[in-house]
Amino acid sequence: MFPKRLIDGHKAFLENRFANEHGRYKTLAEKGQHPEIMVVGCVDSRVSPEVIFDAAPGELLVVRNVANIIPPYEQHGDTQHGTSAALEFGVQALHVKHIVVLGHAHCGGIRAFADEQEPLSPGDFIGRWMSQIAPAAKSLGPRHEHDHDEYLRKLEFASVELSLKNLMTFPCVRILVERGKLELHGAFFGVATGRMLVRDPSTGIFEPIDGQFQERLSSAS
Repeated sequence: MFPKRLIDGHKAFLENRFANEHGRYKTLAEKGQHPEIMVVGCVDSRVSPEVIFDAAPGELLVVRNVANIIPPYEQHGDTQHGTSAALEFGVQALHVKHIVVLGHAHCGGIRAFADEQEPLSPGDFIGRWMSQIAPAAKSLGPRHEHDHDEYLRKLEFASVELSLKNLMTFPCVRILVERGKLELHGAFFGVATGRMLVRDPSTGIFEPIDGQFQERLSSAS
């Protein structure tokens, strides 16, 4: 039986949000979507980009996978990359102007990699997927030199950095970035605090989106 929670939720959606934004949905259906921002986030149910950024329908193009990973470009790879396909669609078809890699605290995928957890199934899909962040882990040095929780947090940030680097291996992304037509961003969401950190491109440091960093953003715009 279809989950009652979803039935009730859809009913509430029709009576409230859809009723209030029917014109917007109608326009999106007739004229298509034209989001300027693409967000690569995690499948974690606590980290919904549309909720976190209070986005209206059609505003964000969102792709989610375990631990918000962007694989490097593979022109003749034998594997299927859903994230790469989404990037191709967002960049080449929708011409987004921004790509945001959104990491978050308490990421289960990051912990699974760091703790070398046992596979959940014979296929070990999570383990094989998370093996892609090995270069990020290597950049942190020997794990025993870090406190466990400190290491997890550093790895969460380093993984976002790695995905940003991998983005630049896609020719269509690199060319547009170099031409100033596409911007790449790193961000980090605190699940418990709701606080958003944004990567400062000049230093690589993740800073609160408010305060001095916000002032610099305003003065730069």
